[in-house]
Amino acid sequence: VVFNLFLVTITTFHSQMSLCIFPNTSFALVYQAVQALYHDPDPAGKERASVWLGELQRSMYAWELADQLLQLKQDVESCYFAAQTMKMKIQMSFFELPPETHIALRDSLLSHIQSLKDLSPIIVTQLALAIADLALQMASWKGCVHTLIEKYSNDVSSMTFLIEILTVLPEEVHSRSLRIGANRRTEIIEDLAYYSSTVVTLLMTCVEKSGSNEKMLIKVFRCLGSWFNLGVLDSNFMANNQLLMVLFQVLQRDETSTNLHEAASDCVCSALYAIENVDTHMPLAQQLFQGVLTLETAYHMAVAREDLDKVLNYCRIFTELCETFLETTVRSPGQGMGDLRTLELLLICAGHPQYEVVEISFNFWYRLGENLYKTNDPALHGIFRPYIQRLLHGLARHCQLDPDHEGIPEDTDDFGEFRMRVSDLVKDVIFLVGSMECFSQLYSTLKEGNPPWEVTEAVLFIMAAIAKSVDPENNPTLTEVLEQVVLLPETVHIAVRYTSIELVGEMSEVVDRNPRFLDPVLNYLMKGLREKTLASVAAKAIHNICSVCRDHMAQHFQGLLDIARALDSFALTTEAAVGLLKGTALVLARLPLEKIAECLSDLCAVQVMALKKLLSQDPRNGKAADPTVWLDRLAVIFRHTNPIVENGQTHPCQKVIQEIWPVLSETLNTHQADNRIVERCCRCLRFAVRCVGKGSASLLQPLVTQMVSVYQVYPHSCFLYLGSILVDEYGMEEGCRQGLLDMLQALCMPTFQLLEQTNGLRNHPDTVDDLFRLATRFVQRSPITLLSSGIIVHIIQCAIAATTLDHRDANCSVMKFVRDLIHTGVSNDHEDDFELRKQLIGQAMGQHGQQLVTQLMHTCCFCLPPYTLPDVAEVLWEIMVFDRPTFCRWLENALKGLPKETSGGAVTVTHKQLTDFHKQVTSAEECKQVCWAIREFTRLFR
Repeated sequence: VVFNLFLVTITTFHSQMSLCIFPNTSFALVYQAVQALYHDPDPAGKERASVWLGELQRSMYAWELADQLLQLKQDVESCYFAAQTMKMKIQMSFFELPPETHIALRDSLLSHIQSLKDLSPIIVTQLALAIADLALQMASWKGCVHTLIEKYSNDVSSMTFLIEILTVLPEEVHSRSLRIGANRRTEIIEDLAYYSSTVVTLLMTCVEKSGSNEKMLIKVFRCLGSWFNLGVLDSNFMANNQLLMVLFQVLQRDETSTNLHEAASDCVCSALYAIENVDTHMPLAQQLFQGVLTLETAYHMAVAREDLDKVLNYCRIFTELCETFLETTVRSPGQGMGDLRTLELLLICAGHPQYEVVEISFNFWYRLGENLYKTNDPALHGIFRPYIQRLLHGLARHCQLDPDHEGIPEDTDDFGEFRMRVSDLVKDVIFLVGSMECFSQLYSTLKEGNPPWEVTEAVLFIMAAIAKSVDPENNPTLTEVLEQVVLLPETVHIAVRYTSIELVGEMSEVVDRNPRFLDPVLNYLMKGLREKTLASVAAKAIHNICSVCRDHMAQHFQGLLDIARALDSFALTTEAAVGLLKGTALVLARLPLEKIAECLSDLCAVQVMALKKLLSQDPRNGKAADPTVWLDRLAVIFRHTNPIVENGQTHPCQKVIQEIWPVLSETLNTHQADNRIVERCCRCLRFAVRCVGKGSASLLQPLVTQMVSVYQVYPHSCFLYLGSILVDEYGMEEGCRQGLLDMLQALCMPTFQLLEQTNGLRNHPDTVDDLFRLATRFVQRSPITLLSSGIIVHIIQCAIAATTLDHRDANCSVMKFVRDLIHTGVSNDHEDDFELRKQLIGQAMGQHGQQLVTQLMHTCCFCLPPYTLPDVAEVLWEIMVFDRPTFCRWLENALKGLPKETSGGAVTVTHKQLTDFHKQVTSAEECKQVCWAIREFTRLFR
């Protein structure tokens, strides 16, 4: 009642907030919206209801509404909506409630969960989450576990929701939705650890009272697993606890149901994960180790009964066992808990006919390979080599296609993805067996007898995975394989031909060292290129050959040019076509300089003619006029035509690009409203400029003019990126600096207008990213030009505002700009303008330094994900190196503004923690010390 009265008061007080209609909204209207959300056959009706209810949940009125809906208990849907709303409000908006209402809210929620316990398990879970999140944030609720157990453990009917609360409570401790801070989290974990034995005892009592009640056992195992995951259970206590015996008994019984088996398996996996530091959990580790080893018979029984669900569960347990004892196994193989029977269990699973079973263990085999690679101990490698050999044989068998499979292997279905993962794993562990030895063994299986086509294809697939790791120097086996593969008749299964072409592409280094094979290899690949199903894989192989054998391929350039001219006559994917052009361009760059211009013109001619044809068409033809295919092809040609040009020589590509510019310019102008096409145009121009470098100077003025003109109307962020390329190429040219600054200023004005809109930074992260790439290039190439301009103040202000943006690329670009800007006043690179740079940076920092430091501290505590913190640390480090005494004062002021308590009354940060952090940062002697300090400090607010 107290809670309801308070809610009425705050709802009235905030009637101007959010949607003002909500306080007057009838329950009938809410029920109607909820019914529409769940039952309206019209998707548009569902969408309208969802939007309206979402706004309702964000309003202050939602507290009272949810509470009253739960009291009324009209139907499952409205109660679920109310329970979910209450959970969301506590998670996201707990700060809206003053501390004096917390107890009333707690009592109200406990009353609701007790009265609704039989309505729906989903509703119970939502309310349990709400109670758990409240307990974690409500500092005044001491010993919540003890309170709950004392209140409900003697009431059998309350046991289901009590266990549900005790299950989700440990799970929510590390929830990203709750920003309770490290101090409060430590306090909670210590509290939960203190009462953990009480919880386990309660769970054991439930098992004893319920007997073989399956639903209760599932709940108990889920709850126990949750406490294992939190890592607070006492190992000695658990090692001797009857619950552990019950767990393994359930897993050993053949008649255990699928749901119960899964819950027990999850719990054992959680327990194994919790004792990963085996030495500190020895009693429990021994019990779990022995317990899992007893499950081998049960695994075989599940295989015999073709119960795949249970088989997968056992494999998960065996894999978790191996992962937990990995270091022990490598440190003392075959001894104690380094017993190699654990690997035998995984190899037994690898023998199961379903590939999904062996796939579960891949991460362990990868970690084992990584550990053994680091030890670099031949004797140790010898112990594990037989296990890896058996694994590889099993993987080769699993990679076999069905004997009745028709067509080529699919890369995109589940089995295709599995084969890709096999390929990656083989590459990671092959060093233990020896690439050459394994390659030879696989090849010998093909020479012996006449294996079925699916066996041949699978062996070729594994050989392709390891071909690049085999030393190609004077290797007769490799040359023999290559010789035999290119002689495969066209009558073999199409899948064998497909994989053999992949293998040839992977053996390009062998071809490079044995150029006598180049002609037969190219003839073999050309046959594939002419067949629809093999064209793309053959194109990829030709691309590989061109990339590795560039010098040898120069004599075949005319043939490549002929292929490029007829590209669309082959049944190629877009990726394969572009790959072929890349290979052709790489070879083109190795031709004599005097030939490159003509050959490049010929290579570009097809694409340029296609663009001209599109420009002459009526634009109303829609997709028929899409130029992106041709722009992408030109871009890849420019990107990879990089001949070696001595100083003073005219770049051979310069003339060709100048001739192509009018077509690119007209294409850009025609499609200026289409962001996708404009991005392709800019990408093409970017690689053209990169290709010829200073040789593109004649394009600078018309290109910049067109960019600025279009950007005023259509602010595509790719223009900013292209601008950064121009600054990078020409920013150090005295005659270009003013023109580039004019370009920057012209591009900044519409950019700032776009970003100053409501949520402008969040809605346009690409623009933020590209704007600060452009500004950073100016700092790197011509800092005085930028620092002396009027636009720098606005750019810095925009950067400070954008530091809150949690978009990875955008935030990285903002931080890099600020870091590089300040660094120009730090690095004395003996240039004449250093003192002027230092003076200008000093002025900028005097104007914006305090605001920048305050914003950075706020952002890294409340806005940014942890992976961005090294970038923030680098900025703070540069500010400190520039002016340490002033930075100390700025940091102190910033820290004073941080909140000292959470809305639930928990201490966020103590005075000592603030002073310790300030000292750690300001006394740091290198940037990584600043980064470590920030990582630890920001945990107090997360």
